[in-house]
Amino acid sequence: MRRRTVLKSGPALAAAGLAGGGLSSPAIAQQARVLRFIPHANLSSPDPVWTTTAIAFNHGNLVWDRLYALTEKLEAKLQMLEADEVSADGLTWKMRLRPGLLFHDGEPVRAIDCVASLTRWARRDGFGQRMASQMEEMTALDDRTIQIRLKTPYPVMRFAIAQGSSFIMPERIAKTDAFQQINDFIGSGPFRFIRNEWVSGSSAAYARFDRYVPRQEPPDSWAGGKVAHFDRVEWRIIPDAATQAAALQAGEVDWVDLPLFDLIPSMRRNRDVRVQVFDPLGWIGIVQPNHLHPPFNNKQIRQAVMLALNQQDYVDAVLGELKEFGGVGAGFFTKGTPNASTRGMEALSGPRDLARARRMIQEAGYKGEKVVLMGPSDLPVLQTMAQVTEALYKSLGLNVEYVSNDWGSLVTRRSNQEAPDKGGWSTFTTTWTGTTFLNPGNHFPMRGAGTRGGWFGWPVDEKMEALRDQWFTAKDAAEEKRICEEMQVLAFENVPFYPVGHWFYPTAHRANLTDFPKAALPIFWGVRRV
Repeated sequence: MRRRTVLKSGPALAAAGLAGGGLSSPAIAQQARVLRFIPHANLSSPDPVWTTTAIAFNHGNLVWDRLYALTEKLEAKLQMLEADEVSADGLTWKMRLRPGLLFHDGEPVRAIDCVASLTRWARRDGFGQRMASQMEEMTALDDRTIQIRLKTPYPVMRFAIAQGSSFIMPERIAKTDAFQQINDFIGSGPFRFIRNEWVSGSSAAYARFDRYVPRQEPPDSWAGGKVAHFDRVEWRIIPDAATQAAALQAGEVDWVDLPLFDLIPSMRRNRDVRVQVFDPLGWIGIVQPNHLHPPFNNKQIRQAVMLALNQQDYVDAVLGELKEFGGVGAGFFTKGTPNASTRGMEALSGPRDLARARRMIQEAGYKGEKVVLMGPSDLPVLQTMAQVTEALYKSLGLNVEYVSNDWGSLVTRRSNQEAPDKGGWSTFTTTWTGTTFLNPGNHFPMRGAGTRGGWFGWPVDEKMEALRDQWFTAKDAAEEKRICEEMQVLAFENVPFYPVGHWFYPTAHRANLTDFPKAALPIFWGVRRV
């Protein structure tokens, strides 16, 4: 299988690129108070509700806070709340804010801000949509008390609000339509977004918010006391992986979010660099077909691709020799978690049959329609996955047009529902956190809601939606698992997307950084320099 190539001139590129890109070392005293970070992608949209990209989520966690937050054990804990109360029938929730919470403009955080923020979030989030469908009303009883009255109980309320981009924004910002991007970034979290230093494709900067009131407890993943130990966090957008690694090893930056797997052995040999995995659940690689247009609107063609797809090809191409970071056996729920199952997995683990798959495609009436395959040029893992997919499609006789753009452009194009020859697309590659694939609640790619609430690709599957509804009302964990097994079997039949592997992304940082909270994505509070 074709392997990506890595530039061998990384140190030279770093010396030239960093000198021209404003990454020269500041004075030692200032340097100690600044955390210099290379994110995995460009921050093209800073609205974490409008987009599901991980980079926007990372940005959101710096700038805004939540009512509840998830611990390392995925338990939902009070975050901006002092207390909550649930009525005996489960239909009324009262949530009381902690005193002293402020927005970055100095205005107090009020219950009405929370109501507006949760309302906007609920339009785009799977758990939020479900909550809204069961809600009678959500109101602010006073400046510090939110009340939610439900038509039917919603026992997963705390987890629902804790797991997504339910960030608390000022009411005036949160009133922005959820399908329109915000242009005001006043936050409620431990860092302020410095808007005038944000240059898409180049940099972003954040300043510690001195008036933020952290919880008086240790940090625990996304939850707990969010204490900022740096005055500034600077994001530097450097797409080239070799340049990233060279900058880290030279001490020009402190932290590289997702170093290229090929470069990890050399980074491990540098005593001033640490390579670690903080994510307990890993990521699932997926190939997403577009169900609206030929050829992938034909279930038989989707099934034919599944018959020929070999997860080992993807894992080998992504990980190379670093087998300890992942492997095959990825299904439709996160491997190694309670809802993961072997049901239906023979569709991926059984013998691959390219000849039969080719016959199935022809029998399905494939007429040579162009398959527009999108792969991001600035995300090496996703680009590698796209290259493996291109080879697979060509081996099946599909007419592939490979389109390579930066991730921001891909994210924009994937929202286009037009036919591929009119600016739309046929398929793209991406990865999802294991947290997202834990259960059906916010499992975006598993949804069968089509263009009315579905994720990009827009499959329509009424039975899948009905099973998801059943999961929300399951009486115990055993019933939840049974429903997830049925959903996985159905997914192997209708193929909403292709799971192609499960791996753990390592992160790399200077050895003098410590106390990183453990989570699937980078967290900036708690981290300190020693």
